[in-house]
Amino acid sequence: MGKILGQGSFATVKLATNKKDGTKWAIKVIQKKNLGPEDDTALKSEVDVLQSVKHDNIVFLNEIFDTKQNLYMVMEVCAGGELFDRITEKDHYSEQEARFALRQIASALEYCHERNIVHRDLKPENLLYGDDTEEATLKLADFGLAKLLDSETMLHAQCGTPGYVAPEIVNNDLYGVKVDMWSLGVIAYILFCGFPPFYDDNNQALFRSIKKGQYEYPSPFWDDVSDTAKVSREGSGWYWIEMA
Repeated sequence: MGKILGQGSFATVKLATNKKDGTKWAIKVIQKKNLGPEDDTALKSEVDVLQSVKHDNIVFLNEIFDTKQNLYMVMEVCAGGELFDRITEKDHYSEQEARFALRQIASALEYCHERNIVHRDLKPENLLYGDDTEEATLKLADFGLAKLLDSETMLHAQCGTPGYVAPEIVNNDLYGVKVDMWSLGVIAYILFCGFPPFYDDNNQALFRSIKKGQYEYPSPFWDDVSDTAKVSREGSGWYWIEMA
């Protein structure tokens, strides 16, 4: 294995080359001794989901090697980095660029939701570009909080990243796959202006804004964005995006 691509509290991602055919892979090395009960549950969930899906806009898990000390996840290389970093570099996306990105994310979510998989942690940090080009494919990653539902199941656990969670999660209500669409609406907003619709250093104040759906389109950041490209709201959440 070669250079380190990323590192976390219990896992390191390294670049590797298949000696037989020269293909490049990202190897996620998970040290089992560093896993707590919640980490272990999240890892099993991620592996189960990734082994069950295959879509151009979802990071591909090729194979797994399980040893006593470590778990090795052989995954496709996403050399283009996070959507978060692209937004930071660009400041904001044009409508055409945003539409291209949102359609790819929506395609991945549609695929998951058709299979009763809810991601529950959709955010720019968990969306990776396949390469550095402007036309690069965007891929959904990090399924640690994902859940497979059956036709009768609704979820109740509070989880996700504060600025992206849907009102149902904040309210501790039952919820399903639609919470991902709320998060997609938040991402759409960020793409157009470079900052989130809901922000507060105090999580309780942040959650109050989310519950009420309090957001604006401040000038000058939204002056050149068309009305049809703006995030729409239906019922208790951003479940539809007009332009995607």
